[in-house]
Amino acid sequence: MDKADIAALLALGAAFFIAIGDVIHQRSAHDVTDEPVSHVALFLRLLRDGQWWLGSVVSAAGFGLQAAALGFGSVLLVQALMVTSLLFALPINAWLTHRKVSRWNWTWAALLATAVAVIVTVGNPTAGHSRASLETWTAVIAVLGPALVLCVVGARIWSGPVSAVLLAVVSGALWGLFAVLTKGVVDRLDDGVWALLRTPELYVAALVAVAGTAWQQSSFRAGALTASLPTMTVTEPVVGSLLRIVVLGEALRPGDAGWLTLIVAVAVMVFATAALARGEAASATTQAV
Repeated sequence: MDKADIAALLALGAAFFIAIGDVIHQRSAHDVTDEPVSHVALFLRLLRDGQWWLGSVVSAAGFGLQAAALGFGSVLLVQALMVTSLLFALPINAWLTHRKVSRWNWTWAALLATAVAVIVTVGNPTAGHSRASLETWTAVIAVLGPALVLCVVGARIWSGPVSAVLLAVVSGALWGLFAVLTKGVVDRLDDGVWALLRTPELYVAALVAVAGTAWQQSSFRAGALTASLPTMTVTEPVVGSLLRIVVLGEALRPGDAGWLTLIVAVAVMVFATAALARGEAASATTQAV
């Protein structure tokens, strides 16, 4: 078995464990309290919930397998396979909730996972640098910050699947930002512990990870898994790729035919995500009636 095969198996294992963790987290977010609570209060209550910590341990195992996969294979291969976590999460969640996954949801979820994998693979980015200047990060914050604030405000105006989707965008964007910050942290590992402790990205990445987790739980609580998880699955790699281009100087090189493939994949990704959320909204309406 060559390194690519080992990386593929580890990445699929990582996707499986992360899917289990996401399902447990989603159930914990709904079970922890029946009262309407703020995002911060929800996160603080979850920190005292044993079921939530179980999900966190399972997810941590998944992240460990993901890191191991990156040691054997390329980032493109691992990222492309990690999106299969959505396909694992749907049947696991259906089994726990005693609900069947509809044929349409399976179809849209498969199309979504395929589209994200195509975007990650066909984009074929060139290598960039691992860190960026303060001016570059200031520009990113000036653009990304207001966009995320608008999503949070929108989530307070609309409820149900729309709120879950908007909060999932916030969480996914923060995890995409975390991935870019982590690259700067990893780059300093060979320079020793002192150099690592003096790296600003280390502390910013820790804060972003906490914020991403908090918004993720709020998204899980706002709606069903088919409304929140697909949006996170899309947002994290897309925002991460855009930030790698803008912040780290990477460049896409899909080729002439590849650009058309990317456009089609993006369109499929958007429609599939909207269809999953819309299907959940219709299901919720039917149950209410």
